[in-house]
Amino acid sequence: MRQLNRRLGAVEPQSLDRIRDLSLPQLEELGEALLDFSQVSDLTAWLDRHQQ
Repeated sequence: MRQLNRRLGAVEPQSLDRIRDLSLPQLEELGEALLDFSQVSDLTAWLDRHQQ
């Protein structure tokens, strides 16, 4: 969460809830993917593709 906030600024509560629902492997993948994010919509798109 700190890395996302640092990279993108404040993240919406809805997105934070979605992140909390991720499995450990998904969180690890998100940790790598966030290095390529430049805006909050990148996070939203990633979550849309990776949530069950």
